[in-house]
Amino acid sequence: MTNWKLNFCCLYLISVMSASFGLEVTMSQDTMEVARGDDVTLTCNFKPKNQVNDLIIITWIGDPDETSKEKVLFGNYYSYGKVDIGSDYQGKAFIETDLTAKTSKLTLKQVTIQESRRIRCFVQIPGDIEGKTADTTFLLVQVAPSQPSCKVVGTAEYGHNISLTCVSEEGSPTPTYKWERYDVKNAPRAFPIKTTEKDGVLSLVNVSMETSGYYICLSTNKVGSAKCNMTLSVMPPSMNLATIGIVAGCIAGVTVLIIIVIICCCRKRKQKQKNYEMENPIVEYHDKPPLENTEDGNTDNMAITEERPDKARSDDLKNHHDDRRGSRDDLRDRYDERKGSRDDLRDRYDERKGSRDDLRDRYR
Repeated sequence: MTNWKLNFCCLYLISVMSASFGLEVTMSQDTMEVARGDDVTLTCNFKPKNQVNDLIIITWIGDPDETSKEKVLFGNYYSYGKVDIGSDYQGKAFIETDLTAKTSKLTLKQVTIQESRRIRCFVQIPGDIEGKTADTTFLLVQVAPSQPSCKVVGTAEYGHNISLTCVSEEGSPTPTYKWERYDVKNAPRAFPIKTTEKDGVLSLVNVSMETSGYYICLSTNKVGSAKCNMTLSVMPPSMNLATIGIVAGCIAGVTVLIIIVIICCCRKRKQKQKNYEMENPIVEYHDKPPLENTEDGNTDNMAITEERPDKARSDDLKNHHDDRRGSRDDLRDRYDERKGSRDDLRDRYDERKGSRDDLRDRYR
């Protein structure tokens, strides 16, 4: 058989096989990577069983991912010239189809992490439902890791097991994490024995004072990196921060209370001394000669008067307290003498009373 006859037979067999297999849809690329905020265009190629078809519908959708669990509809193309864009992608998604070249293109403007998923091109042709009717491209929207959050899980006390966690809320591809440890001089230090690290979790066993230090977590993917840091202070069980705060508060409260009591006692003692000096009057005794009244026969008695010092005199007496003590002794002696004189006066009064009674009898 000549060559041309052989080539003709091969082409005929290929055409027959294509017609028997039906529709075939393929994407130009299995995977595409794009940075967040950039534009991207995906191309879908299709080969129908028949060269002429009354209706062709091409649908662009996003398969569910681990985050949303729901499909995303970008839009539909209809061979009679109509294009429907999903409500969430108006002005952001555009579909262009060339029926002659048998290609359809989806363009996404300023992609976000929501578009980071497997995107499917699905072709529907009435009467051509066999074969491969859809194909996918995985669109990876690259996002640098966000600032990770570092936390301590557990109680940082002697003998306890604790964990240091590091998580970035954003990052595509998924970030990898690495912990580092430094001393107070910013020199790298090895982790304690039995320390394990996995997926951003650093597990520390039987912590002690030696476990304390400066820890840094680095979150990294192919787009960029970010880090967080923390200072770990391992305390004895009885010397945790809460206990220290309570003890310090109690000591401060007792100290203030003692100071207040001392001040009040000093003021009270000073006030008491001042009141004592103000309430001790000077007693002065004055002798008055007895007076006789020939008409009623009354005799005046000795008068004893008390005088209270005024404020100025009190100040003088305060400065001469010792002198007053001597004066009080003298006054006490004089009082004893006056007491004897008073007894004499009483006797004389009794004598006069008897004389008065004699005069009354004589008058009658």
